Amino acid sequence: QVQLVESGGGLVQAGDSLRLSCAASGRTFSRYAMGWFRQPPGKEREFVAAISASGGSTSYSGSVKGRFTISRDNAKNTVYLQMNSLKPDDTAVYYCAAPKKDIFTLATAPGRYDYWGQGTQVTVSS
Repeated sequence: QVQLVESGGGLVQAGDSLRLSCAASGRTFSRYAMGWFRQPPGKEREFVAAISASGGSTSYSGSVKGRFTISRDNAKNTVYLQMNSLKPDDTAVYYCAAPKKDIFTLATAPGRYDYWGQGTQVTVSS
């Protein structure tokens, strides 16, 4: 089974930056797209960003586009989420996710992903 472990969350002030990391193991990482999702307190899990297996294609939600950047280092089996200009509304538990098979049109629905990390908390104060 694929295992995903997120790290890099923390407590920051509005306007600050964080870089989240997701380390993957259990299969050939470079063959699969990866996604980032988040779940604010009391709300549903929502799409943040996704990246193709090669890293050549990316997709972002409208709320983070221009502020967040998803990237990957296949040599390190790691996907990243660089978060700049953080806002209080970005406060959530952030999860990385992977599908059982590659997704060629990058999916935004959580149900399209099969493997999930435990999440890392990001808290942005005003």
